[in-house]
Amino acid sequence: MADYSPEVKRILRANACYFHRQGKGDHEIWYSPITNRYFPVDSKILSRHTANGILKQAGLPKEF
Repeated sequence: MADYSPEVKRILRANACYFHRQGKGDHEIWYSPITNRYFPVDSKILSRHTANGILKQAGLPKEF
């Protein structure tokens, strides 16, 4: 099974999103200046649906 985390984080960084703080468990809290929102990113994203959902929260189009 593929781990989408590195690719999702690369896409987020390329679009001016940044790591804000560590969340609960293995989650990180990121900030998107596009949507002006904070959102969680899991350290191990195994589903393309979850990966696309994170990009949607950041205001970015689907990639997977």
